Amino acid sequence: MLDATPLAHRYPDPLDLRRLDGLISARIPVMIPEVADFEVRRSLLLHDLRSSLQELELLKSRLIYVPISTAAMLRAAEFWADSRRRGQPTADPKELDCDAILAAQASLLGAVVVTENVGHLSQYVQTKQWRRLSTR
Repeated sequence: MLDATPLAHRYPDPLDLRRLDGLISARIPVMIPEVADFEVRRSLLLHDLRSSLQELELLKSRLIYVPISTAAMLRAAEFWADSRRRGQPTADPKELDCDAILAAQASLLGAVVVTENVGHLSQYVQTKQWRRLSTR
């Protein structure tokens, strides 16, 4: 399951594209969670980056899109409260905590989150760093 970081590149790095193509070629299911799409899309819309929006749509057509469910939002609320009780919040209290929602989506599916933000997300789900991900 991809975090926003691998999706956010305005002009995708050829290495990132090869990494993604390698995962697809290896028949590894690659998922775009709705919350990561939201994070990336809002920024692209704000800056009127139409070609990047088209690239995001292309990725969504090639990969598995995972809508946010009620179960995910309920689990995200649990993660949000738990991380704050332990003093390890995943976002500022005033922000929509996309990491908690992403972790909840991944935990319900048993998915590994591929990200550059392993610290926050690894509290709840297995993570791997995007730039260190092997496609072999």
